[in-house]
Amino acid sequence: MSFKKQYLKSKPVCKVTFKLSKEEAKNADSVRLVGDFNDWDIETSPMKKLKNGSFSSTLNLPADAEYQFRYLLNDEEWENDWSADAYVTSPISFDENSVVSV
Repeated sequence: MSFKKQYLKSKPVCKVTFKLSKEEAKNADSVRLVGDFNDWDIETSPMKKLKNGSFSSTLNLPADAEYQFRYLLNDEEWENDWSADAYVTSPISFDENSVVSV
């Protein structure tokens, strides 16, 4: 699990590419990236599944902000990004949410 940040020079936006390996995705058929940036919509489009079984998704996020997120595997199991910038307790469960700071 990881993400790569690329700040755009033309506007206050950070292009963030989220990646989840086949092993981290627990051989899931689908993975959704769910968080503050899409109002925690569990119906959001799945991440792109790559030939090697990993998953990837790129978002343009407004800079100078923090976003909580989690991965939803096969529409039933939540997983954190263990290389996140921080973790915060979820307001709706005892789990923690991953945080990306841009």
